[in-house]
Amino acid sequence: MSNEPSSSRSGADEVRRLVPVFSLAVAVVAALTSPSSVSDVVLLAIPVAAFALWSFLPRVPVVAVTLAVLVPVVVVQRSGSHEPAMFEASVLAFVIARWSASLAIAAPLGLLAVASPAVVGVIERPGNISVGIWILGIAFPWAIGRAILRQGRLQAELEATRRELAERALLEERRRIARDVHDFVGHGLAAVMLQVTSARHVLRRDPAAAEEALLSAEDVGRRSMRELRRTVALLRSDDDAGVLPPVPAANELPTLVDDARAGGLPVELRIRGDLSEIGAGVGLALYRIAQEALANAARHAPRARTVLGLEVSDAQVSLLVETTGPVPAAPEDEPDRSGYGLIGMRERAVALGGELTAGPTPQGWTVSCRLPLDTARGDPGTGADGQGEAT
Repeated sequence: MSNEPSSSRSGADEVRRLVPVFSLAVAVVAALTSPSSVSDVVLLAIPVAAFALWSFLPRVPVVAVTLAVLVPVVVVQRSGSHEPAMFEASVLAFVIARWSASLAIAAPLGLLAVASPAVVGVIERPGNISVGIWILGIAFPWAIGRAILRQGRLQAELEATRRELAERALLEERRRIARDVHDFVGHGLAAVMLQVTSARHVLRRDPAAAEEALLSAEDVGRRSMRELRRTVALLRSDDDAGVLPPVPAANELPTLVDDARAGGLPVELRIRGDLSEIGAGVGLALYRIAQEALANAARHAPRARTVLGLEVSDAQVSLLVETTGPVPAAPEDEPDRSGYGLIGMRERAVALGGELTAGPTPQGWTVSCRLPLDTARGDPGTGADGQGEAT
């Protein structure tokens, strides 16, 4: 299979069809500029026939074409009257360089073509042919042919790399959309379902508590819709002009924790360090990872105690979510329900050059994330007024 792109192969085929035309023109000029016998005409026609056969039958080897061209060209020079026929060797040198399968074939065949003027200088009358000039006239087309071949291969590699990058970008975009949809739709529905379930359990014996749970579910649903609209706006930002909506940042973690508390999850927030040192990209990742961790805690261990800690140091920011208490096993009909969330959290951390670990502990469940600190203060979403420790 050829390494050249289809456009290059098409151009090469067109040039290949022109080679016999150039060869025929050389033969005609050589025959008309000097008296020619029948044997000379036959010798001049052999290279033309060889190039024509090679042009329309791609399986004809370049080695055979080389012999079919050089032998007649050298023999016809015996009288010293058909010097223009040496242009056939120049055309041959270009063909050898451009269409040889490898340099191991192109180099010796090119040397053979370059040596033909020296052979002619030996067998014909002295001084009738400029050997040095013809050597250059044959070597130069060979160099041009190799350069064109090299350019075609580089173009093929560039197109292959572009396709690979496009496929990777598409895959990454699909993963990003999957993470965002999981974050917004999955978390919102999970929170709403928890509230609806709570309302159903107390509906008959405590209507007031049921109403409060339903109001909380309504509030969570509205916030989830706002988050979903914001995500859709971000995904469509390349098509729609205007100011992009703000994205969640690290300074919104207290609000996230308050929402989790409102949903009935016993959670405590501990912050150390200056949140304003966290850039927009890192802040968004921390928010989403914390959101997923709290959603998992609310889903799998709603009665356990959860502590969310965030610490900002000089070089990195650390997020630790510890759930202490019984963590029930996942139902058999949905054993991989939380798998996508864990995958999304790890992908967010790795994309920023960080690391994330999550798994059970003797006391419950732990999510630990470390990200390199982004000190770009000018990014939107990095600002925060809180500093020190908050609970």
